[in-house]
Amino acid sequence: MSSIAIEDGLKVAVLLPCHNQAATIGAVVRGFAEALPAARIYVFDNNSTDDTARAATREGATVHREARPGKGNVVRRMFADVDADIYVLADPAAGYDPADASSLVNALITERVDMVVGTRREGGAGNGASQARRPFGERSFDWLYRRFFGGAVADIGSGYRAFTRRFVKSFPAISTGFDVEIELSMHASQLMVPVAEIALDDARATIKVAAAPADLGNHVRIARMVAMLVKDTRPFLFYSFFALWFWSFGLVLMLPMLASVEGFALSNAFLGLAMLVAGFILAGCGLILDALGRNRIEQKRILFLTVPALGAQ
Repeated sequence: MSSIAIEDGLKVAVLLPCHNQAATIGAVVRGFAEALPAARIYVFDNNSTDDTARAATREGATVHREARPGKGNVVRRMFADVDADIYVLADPAAGYDPADASSLVNALITERVDMVVGTRREGGAGNGASQARRPFGERSFDWLYRRFFGGAVADIGSGYRAFTRRFVKSFPAISTGFDVEIELSMHASQLMVPVAEIALDDARATIKVAAAPADLGNHVRIARMVAMLVKDTRPFLFYSFFALWFWSFGLVLMLPMLASVEGFALSNAFLGLAMLVAGFILAGCGLILDALGRNRIEQKRILFLTVPALGAQ
């Protein structure tokens, strides 16, 4: 795969966000150096208290520090500071195999797409190693994401991806934590950019299964994330949902007055009228925010198109 990058004169950057991974980062850097000999490997140390930075430097990686905690902050800094034609983003803590990086880069070039996602398989075994199922919260979020936003990516939370320069430089990176993977998928869906997926070998990708208490908290986080994504990307749908509730309760409260029922409470009628008005206000806010959101997507698309495509002359 590296021969393709050298032949085409493409610069490949491997981006590794790290926090207290001194025990494993050296082997990870060596693995990526073997998989992509022509690539430059960047390790962004996110407030590690161990020898992560020193261990990565010994293996030839370029080390930067990001003081603001959170993977989203690290990815934002990576995308802003590193200049390359192809970017490979991997989470060293997730057990992704560096040997798969060449497949991601190859798919990015041959399929002429702007993002390739390394999809984690579930169940079964590969090369004698068993594979745990991904937590129900993650799988349910994947389904909800495809249902509400129409994304074609099967594994929204995968932290192993390859990007073109125009994808990276048009990505706004608003998230501060591990939600950044979802934001990457949302960026691709909104701009309708071509995306490909590669299923990682079962024996290579390690999927961590949360314990029951943590999984409950994960469900709450997933539900909150879905609500925020709907609010930010489909505001008319979000506000219309609440507007319907206000209209429903308002009509119920005003029904005795509309039906000329004797002894109806005037206060209930006024409250019902107020709820109807509030529903119209919410629906109006949804329409306005939807128009502003479309304008924002158009601006992001224009910025995306200002960066030359991979291999463009």
